Amino acid sequence: MRFIFGIIGIALLLFVWMSVSGYKDLGFSKSLGTEYFNTNGSSTKNAADSILPNVKGEAATVEITHIKTPVNVKAIYMSSWVASDKTFRAKLVKIINTTEVNAVVIDVKDNTGLVSWDGRVSDLDDFVKELHSKNIYVIGRVAAFQDPAYVKAHPDEAVHSKSTGGVWKDNKGVPWVDTGDKLMWDYLLDISKQAYARGFDEINLDYIRFPTDGKLSDMTFPISGDRGLNDKAGVVGDFYRYITDALHKEKIPVSADIFGIVMLTTVDIKTLGQDMHVALQTFDYVSPMVYPSHFYEGTDGFKNPADHPGEIITYSMSAGVKIAQEVASSTGQDPSIYIAKYRPFYQDFDLGATYTAEMVRAQIDAGYKLGINSWMLWDPANSYTLGALKSQ
Repeated sequence: MRFIFGIIGIALLLFVWMSVSGYKDLGFSKSLGTEYFNTNGSSTKNAADSILPNVKGEAATVEITHIKTPVNVKAIYMSSWVASDKTFRAKLVKIINTTEVNAVVIDVKDNTGLVSWDGRVSDLDDFVKELHSKNIYVIGRVAAFQDPAYVKAHPDEAVHSKSTGGVWKDNKGVPWVDTGDKLMWDYLLDISKQAYARGFDEINLDYIRFPTDGKLSDMTFPISGDRGLNDKAGVVGDFYRYITDALHKEKIPVSADIFGIVMLTTVDIKTLGQDMHVALQTFDYVSPMVYPSHFYEGTDGFKNPADHPGEIITYSMSAGVKIAQEVASSTGQDPSIYIAKYRPFYQDFDLGATYTAEMVRAQIDAGYKLGINSWMLWDPANSYTLGALKSQ
């Protein structure tokens, strides 16, 4: 019998992962939720926004250009902390310049709520221009509903606790914004538009879901109401369509990071609210997070799935291909249209096993065999395995 990890397993693994690595959201190097900037905030909010990042910020200081989305995106992730370090980021840019990699994912808003151009990456506009000069496609990652800074400014819009009446927090002590909060939707839209105006070529949305760890039965939703309890997929789907439609009006490409588990079981869709069928029909591109280390012992017959990255990608993304075929059947389109939307996040970090160049490459090649020709590598430490990548 095949076993795949459920929501509890995801939560525990991520909690351990973040605790051990010291990175928030698997990609940041300081303690969660400690930085709040006193700025004017967004004009659409009230005076409490004085502690939120300056979404509008100052106008970009360089001439803005955009690069057309490559047919096959091959990207690495760069945290805003690394983007702020000229020496460190130069090493990643060199990897892109000398290998098959043609794109980079950089944090625009991380899951503390901090916006990169508001104090963290002082020369962000110049850096994006530099990347464009090297023909590197720049994707801006926006962490959505896990946002302690926003909750601090707007506790009435947060997930609440039934037992205490106050703000609910997950196992890591982190508060969440109610996913159905349309004021938050507009806030995320403002940030996304501003990122594009600064030169980011695409917006990549993460944390577009409901919380998955902590005392979930204690959650109550001041805005989503009963839908937050009984129709999470409906709420999340509404957000998918709202922000994608709005960004498309501005001709901005938009992608989404989705838990890989939703390709393999419908049970977790009810907890997360993420539905891959809906995501494929809504976003331009979708990135299932299918790290082999995150599968239970016994998955596809393997005692330690992390030791078998190629096989695990084949197992999980075959399910993704099936979903793409189902969507194509329902829409009367060619399945290849939806398969081409996949850009899986592959594992390039040590968890469950020490990842060699061969193991990282095995994931990429497994995707190719399924017709999935775009991919992104994730390492919370932003230290990528050069030997896994083909020379340019």
